[in-house]
Order: sequence, then C-alpha cells, then structure tokens
Amino acid sequence: MEFFKPTLRRKDMDAVLQTMVDEKIGPGERRKDFLRQAASRLGLKGGVSERSYPQALVKALKAVGVKEGDQVIASVLSPEIYKSVVESLGASLLLCDVSAEDGCLSLESVSRAFEKGGSAILLHEPIGQIPTSLDGVRDLRLPIVEDISQSFGSRIIDEDAAVAQEEDDKAKEEEPVVKYKYAPGRLGDIVVSAFEEDCVVSTGGGALCLSRNEELIDSLKRLGAPFSPYNELPDMNAALGIIQLAGLDSMLARRDELYRMFMQSIMKTENKVFGLRSVDFRSNGYAFPVIVNGRPEESIDFAKKHGVVCRRSFTKSVGIHYQERFDLFPNAVAALNRGLSFPLYPFLSQKDTEALNKVLSHLP
Repeated sequence: MEFFKPTLRRKDMDAVLQTMVDEKIGPGERRKDFLRQAASRLGLKGGVSERSYPQALVKALKAVGVKEGDQVIASVLSPEIYKSVVESLGASLLLCDVSAEDGCLSLESVSRAFEKGGSAILLHEPIGQIPTSLDGVRDLRLPIVEDISQSFGSRIIDEDAAVAQEEDDKAKEEEPVVKYKYAPGRLGDIVVSAFEEDCVVSTGGGALCLSRNEELIDSLKRLGAPFSPYNELPDMNAALGIIQLAGLDSMLARRDELYRMFMQSIMKTENKVFGLRSVDFRSNGYAFPVIVNGRPEESIDFAKKHGVVCRRSFTKSVGIHYQERFDLFPNAVAALNRGLSFPLYPFLSQKDTEALNKVLSHLP
C-alpha cells in the first residue's frame, strides 16, 4: 500500500501525449486554459501560473506588499517551506495557534498577532481542512495569502441553500447547482495552490496564484514579466491538470465516501479525527488525519503489522520544534505530538480499504 498515489488514468496521459504530438510542450494555450478553469472553479478572476510552489508563494507575498522587516502571521502547523519563503523576503514568521474546530488559524490568535505587529497572513489549510473559524478576519484589514494546496476541493455544504437551489433548478429544468457555505479560496486576497504529485489535482509540479482583485492580478503579472516564460507552467503539465479538473467531481465524491467510511471506523476507538467533524463537511480526501490517544509510534507499528502505512502528520511543519509549548499553542500541540495521517485516494483497492477500516477500528 502506498501513502500517496496520483489519480492518473490513461486518458490523463493521453492528454499529455497529445500535447507532445502537437509539439507545444512549453507555456502556451493549455496553460491559459488550465488557469482559467481553476480560477472559475474557485470563483476567482485570474492570475498567473508558476513552475514551482515556493516561487508562487514568494510572488503572492510580494504582490500583497510583504517587505523586509515585516512579520507574517502563520499557523504553527504550516509547512516548513513557509519559513524559507518568508525569510527570503527579509521578513519573519509570527507563529500562531490553531482553532480546535478546524486545525486552521483561529481568529483569536490572529487578532493577538495583529496587535503584536503582524502585517500579513499566510493561511495554511492542512489535510483538507477549511478555516470556518476565521469569520471576521477581514475586519482586521490584513492582506491574506490563502494556501489551498491541501484543501483544494474540500467544501461545507449549505444544506438549506442547496435544497432551495435544487428545487429552483428542477422548476427551470436545469442541472442542480450545489451551494457551498465554505470553500477554499473565499478569504484570500491572493489564493495559491500547488499541484504536486501528492495533491488532489496534480500536474506533476507547479502552482497557480489567483485572485478576484484586478489590481492584484496585474501586480502578479508584472512581478513575473522579467522572467516569463521561464517561470510559467508548461503546457505538458497544464494538459494533465485540465483533464484532472474535468473528472474532479467524481474523484472528490469517491474520496469523501472513503473519508466518511474511515470516520465511522475511527469512532469505534478512543482516537479522534483531526479537524472538522460536521455532517456538512465534504473532505477532498487529501489524507485521513487522526489524533491518536496514545503513543503515535505504537499506532504506526500496529498499522504496519496489518499492512497499512501511516505517518506523522506534522513532522515537516514549522512547529516541529514547539511540541512542548502548550503554553503558546494549546490547540496545536496535540496535532504536533499525536497527529497521524492514513492513505486516502480513489484508487485504493478493496483489499487496502478493508485493511484500513480494520486498522482504524482497532487503533490503539
């Protein structure tokens, strides 16, 4: 059993091969199409593509005005690459605790960081989670770079709006349109999404910087102009992204089905799911995250004995050196010390799914 497995089908590779046959593998029309389709799906206007995730983060932070000497507010569960990216701009990270509800930055911690001089927010949404507890953050008037690399495709359904919309669509004989109460990309002035091998949508590498603000879009384009087209996503990668976006809804449905199945299994133990547990939450299935009640090494060994691979969730986070700082990060410490993630992807075999259910149902 592999931990991550890209959801690549034969028709995905056919799209890449067609790009090669067309002899247009560098940045071109497919890159533009992929950018448009991703922006449309997120309700954003446009932006730029980048060949690397760190490159996209740097450009986004520059575009919102982060400069030397600034303090950038970020969750202590954020990936360690944030530190390198922010420091490359002469700025520093101002680490904050997370919400116990969703594992993302909490409004309370951001407000305190703002009072300490925080001048921008780099918002990480770990393992498919959505920042439901950040309502009101816009009142602080801080620029926000929202990183949805791990949350792309997650959503919280607004059941009342969905039912009303479905009835209206039926009356008009139109296809039902699902309404979301929360979805990735709603908070960011600039929204960054990586499309690496381990992402729900993978182009084999690269990232997008998107916005709903025309001035910020123009700023992103100006920042990239001196290096274009060397920094832009090649068509060969974009072609893979386009075909994956086309089949994303069915893949997300399968991922959420597995997520709910695994949630039922873990509820049979004293362990708990990391993050959102609302019935309206639809996970993108980036992984299945758990906070174990005992020693994580014991759970890892138990899973291994039954042929299941799992790993610590936040060993590569900026907070790995703060595992004992309950005084600073009371909500995040449990995830840093006892967070485990299990495989979750549409191509899990029946045998692997059964093994995962068995392990999760009896996890120490």
